[in-house]
Amino acid sequence: MAHPTQLGMQDASSPIMEELSYFHDHTLMIVVLISSLVLYIITLMLSTKLTHTNTMDAQEVEMIWTILPAVILIMIALPSLRILYMMDEIDNPSMTVKAMGHQWYWTYEYTDYENLNFDSYMIPTSELSPGDLRLLEVDNRVVLPMEVPIRVLVSSEDVLHSWTVPSLGLKTDPIPGRLNQVTLTSVRPGLFYGQCSEICGSNHSFMPIVLELVPYYHFQTWSLTLL
Repeated sequence: MAHPTQLGMQDASSPIMEELSYFHDHTLMIVVLISSLVLYIITLMLSTKLTHTNTMDAQEVEMIWTILPAVILIMIALPSLRILYMMDEIDNPSMTVKAMGHQWYWTYEYTDYENLNFDSYMIPTSELSPGDLRLLEVDNRVVLPMEVPIRVLVSSEDVLHSWTVPSLGLKTDPIPGRLNQVTLTSVRPGLFYGQCSEICGSNHSFMPIVLELVPYYHFQTWSLTLL
């Protein structure tokens, strides 16, 4: 999760988030180079009165500043499209979890198991234990196995929400009457926090998401205790 004074993104915990982090650095480098070049040219224009007569009517220069931006856009678009298709790809998931948004809590259902569902409410500040995170802890965490592809179906029963877990690269909108899906794969165990990222009413900021990724045998033990 994020920490105070953090400037960059959260540490990647899934292959998709790693690709997004690499793409962010790739695009940011291009932006820095373009900004530096423009600032350098503006500085030269303001600091000298000399004029190069050959550049006043030069076909070669016009071709360069027309073709070069197109090449830069292609360098940004191709990796972006690759990641976009990777995020939409769902290939033989090992299990499916359904997340339903309500005002203002989440309901989770493990569709591969019979009668395994629960509501997840934020723990009030007055009931937090030492070490708990304010506005982020919930009474029922979503326990999932790590290193396996998991399909998450998201929908809503009232208004628009947004099911978001930044460190896993997950963000999709639960829409009433529509079923969206997203792929989740974690490369390490741990607790991963998220929040609703769509303004959904007065208590919008009080419906956090907590995923607990554990080894598969721990997940089996947990599921048997609830069945």
